[in-house]
Amino acid sequence: MKSLAEKVAVVTGGGGGLGRAMGERFAAEGMKVVLADVQAELLNSTVNDCRQRGLEVSGFVTDVTKQESVDALRDFTVSTYGSVHVVCNNAGIGAGAEGRMWEHELNDWKWAIAVNVMGVVHGINSFVPVMLEHGEEAHVVNTSSGNGGVSPLSGTPQYAATKAAVVTVSECLYAQLQEVGSKVGVSVLFPGPNILRTGLFESWRSRTDEFAKQRPRKTPYTTVEQLEAQMKAAGREIAYT
Repeated sequence: MKSLAEKVAVVTGGGGGLGRAMGERFAAEGMKVVLADVQAELLNSTVNDCRQRGLEVSGFVTDVTKQESVDALRDFTVSTYGSVHVVCNNAGIGAGAEGRMWEHELNDWKWAIAVNVMGVVHGINSFVPVMLEHGEEAHVVNTSSGNGGVSPLSGTPQYAATKAAVVTVSECLYAQLQEVGSKVGVSVLFPGPNILRTGLFESWRSRTDEFAKQRPRKTPYTTVEQLEAQMKAAGREIAYT
């Protein structure tokens, strides 16, 4: 896209971390931005902060695991701003599973797939038809990770598997959009090169009853320090952005 000014962007997982950073940058470039997040209090705080700085930002509480919720996000965006040009399917979680993979609860897998994979699929289903209909230059950005999108950390199989899936989904989407000669581009975002201090490490805060753990945790949720240990074991350099 040659110019972002006056265009419309939607960012899921926009209440904090990477999503917030993307939304703020888009707004600073003159875009009208809709931030979406399942955590209403966090989202409202972020939107208020942005508006106080003169940025044109709206918020819409969204559960990306539900197609109807993402459809409602689309409807809000189009009714408020008239169109959409950039969609960042960025919402993501770490499952926080305990033990070895064969000891993990099925809900750990279901939750990770519902947010990290189906959240992207729901975003594509809701917004790509709008982009194709208006016929202008547009772009879909799907957030993956070096963990899974490039090579997996064995201690996080749900996260790694879902982030690998994001890459494949994005490649298929790109190919199909090219086949129909559309002006819609597709990119995969690999955040980094360092670890980002985001809400990913507190994903449990947004875990709904539908995907609740079925047995009590034996240990606290994975900390940044534990992730550091996994990265060291994998021979990776540790740094923060």
